Amino acid sequence: MSVLVLQNARFNGGCVDVEIEDGRFRKIRAAGERVPVEGEVCLDAEGMLLVPAFYNAHTHSAMSLLRGYADDMELFTWLNEYIWPVEGRLTSEQIYQGTRLAILEMIRSGTVFFNDMYWEPEVSLKAADEMGVRAAIGRLYIEESPGKILERNLLASAALESAYRNSAAKDRILLTFAPHAIYSVSGITLRRVAEEAQAQDGFIHIHASETAHEVEMSFKEHGMSPVQWLDTCGLLGPKTILAHCVHLSDDDIGLLRDRGAVAVNCPCSNAKLCSGQFDFERVHEKGNCRIALGTDGCASNNSLSMFDEMKWASLSAKLKSGNPACAAARDVWQAATRGGAEAFGFQAGAIEEGRLADCLLLDPGALPLIPCHHLDANLVYAADPSCVDTVICDGRVLMRHRVIPGEREIVEAAREAVVKMGS
Repeated sequence: MSVLVLQNARFNGGCVDVEIEDGRFRKIRAAGERVPVEGEVCLDAEGMLLVPAFYNAHTHSAMSLLRGYADDMELFTWLNEYIWPVEGRLTSEQIYQGTRLAILEMIRSGTVFFNDMYWEPEVSLKAADEMGVRAAIGRLYIEESPGKILERNLLASAALESAYRNSAAKDRILLTFAPHAIYSVSGITLRRVAEEAQAQDGFIHIHASETAHEVEMSFKEHGMSPVQWLDTCGLLGPKTILAHCVHLSDDDIGLLRDRGAVAVNCPCSNAKLCSGQFDFERVHEKGNCRIALGTDGCASNNSLSMFDEMKWASLSAKLKSGNPACAAARDVWQAATRGGAEAFGFQAGAIEEGRLADCLLLDPGALPLIPCHHLDANLVYAADPSCVDTVICDGRVLMRHRVIPGEREIVEAAREAVVKMGS
């Protein structure tokens, strides 16, 4: 049994001591009321603000190596002429180092979970396991012809399954079925994925309705929208994670609600690629659909900060709806924390007894948090990664006083990987 005690933390307007046992919040009580027990590890929170950690519901972590590589262009030009060609040359070692660099950035900005879709997923699993974070790692599906999955994907999926069987981190890491999109995976494979996911009670992670062009091509080829096509193929359900969901009809929103699927809003990437604006008001506030937030990859966002995503999510929702009350700070904060955690079945995303111990200690002296009339507002509209002092995942301290063990080695290894990528 391991016990970590956070002493003198500020939470819900008071000062508390928090007992964490075997990765869960065991007891939250007024500071000074508890009696110290031998063998406990005590961490003085020094009046810091205790809040839930972030859950990044859609990203491509190893793309941290492609930050700034191809900017200022439309999605399909960006993919076909720049991203996919360079990705075809990436080695497993480069993907591993890129994933470690991404996890480092996520920890530093308060994220303890990422939902990943990328090549060579077994090395992403290795990186997440080693660095102590939670993750959903996707079995990637992209076809070379209808019904024929790329050999690279098949080999990687087999390696991923083997690595996962031997992993000791199954409580932190889960595997998903990750068909890339309806324009890169045919109905033949989508139906097969739906059957396998249902048989294993697994999660499905896919890009959906990201661009107007994707929707147009779906109607041309299938006579229906991407969301309707996915439903026809049997993919929509409460364990389906749909990235982007920018171009949704009322019928699409109704399907997402009725099936219990999760829409992941990636506002920064959508804006940078000019894909469009997620309609927060229609999808969540009026449509009652489940939502979470994601950064997408560094190649189309350039940052993995969930603080950026929250601010963009709220501001773009207000512009889209014409309603300044839309996407209130508390609702967006919930999407970035509890919404993302519960989308993947983690009993986390809130500071409550019995929940998984994933949390942040924020520096109350950080300038973006001064003054603090309303903490939710400061967190969504003002805060940035510099406010994060300590990061805890599964009851384990990953960053303390902004120090992450092994950071320098991870950065240097990533730099070497980029040099080799260009050779």
